[in-house]
Amino acid sequence: MISCKAIIKSYRKGANLVTPLEKLNLEVPKGEFLALMGPSGSGKTTLLNLLSGIDNPSSGTLEINGEDIAGFSRKRLTRWRAENVGYIFQLYHLIPVLTAFENVELPLLITSMSRAERKKKVTAALDVVGLSDRSDHTPAELSGGQEQRVAIARALVANPALLVADEPTGDLDRESATHILGLLRSLVREHGKTIVMVTHDARAAAVADRTLHLEKGKLLTEDPNKTLV
Repeated sequence: MISCKAIIKSYRKGANLVTPLEKLNLEVPKGEFLALMGPSGSGKTTLLNLLSGIDNPSSGTLEINGEDIAGFSRKRLTRWRAENVGYIFQLYHLIPVLTAFENVELPLLITSMSRAERKKKVTAALDVVGLSDRSDHTPAELSGGQEQRVAIARALVANPALLVADEPTGDLDRESATHILGLLRSLVREHGKTIVMVTHDARAAAVADRTLHLEKGKLLTEDPNKTLV
C-alpha cells in the first residue's frame, strides 16, 4: 500500500535548512494499522502530510497503491488526495454551524456526485461510526468522542483506501479514546482500510498491528535504538 524509499523533506527557515525527514524508508502493506511514535519535532506529522498528499517530499520515491505521488503537481495531488486519503485530526476540525450530516458531506461537495448519491454515502459513513441518530446535531450538541466519530465519518465518506490519523485520541478522555481506537481497529479488520496513526500514547499504539519510532527524521523499528533500513 505504501512504499517510501530514501525520502528527504527539507525546507528553509530563515537562513537555516531544516530537514524533518532524512533518507526515510517505509513499507506498509494493505490492511495494516501502523502507529508512529516519537518526540515532538521528530517528523511524525511531516511524514503524515507526505503520505496524505498534503505536501511533496524534496526527493525520494513515495508510492501509494502503486502510484508515485512524489512528482505530482499541486493540482493533481489535491485531486488524488480527495479520492484516496482520509485525514483524521486531533481537534476534529468540524464546522460549528453545520450538522454532523453536513460536516461529513463536505468532501463530496467538490465532486460531480448527485445529491441522492451524497446522501447515501453520508448516511452509510455515519452508520459505520454509530451516529446515524445524531446526523442532525451540530458539534456543540455532541460529546468530544461523538465529534471525533463525525470526523472519522467525514474521512471515510469518499471510501479512501488509506486513513491517516494525527493524535486522534489526544483530546479525549480515556473512555472516549478507547471507543475511538476500537472503531479504528474495526475499520482495518472489517472494512479493509490501511491506517497510519501518529500518537504519543503507548496505550493507543498498542491497538495497532505495528509500532515504529521517529527520532530526528530517522525511522526506527519497535526497538528505538535500531534504525529501520
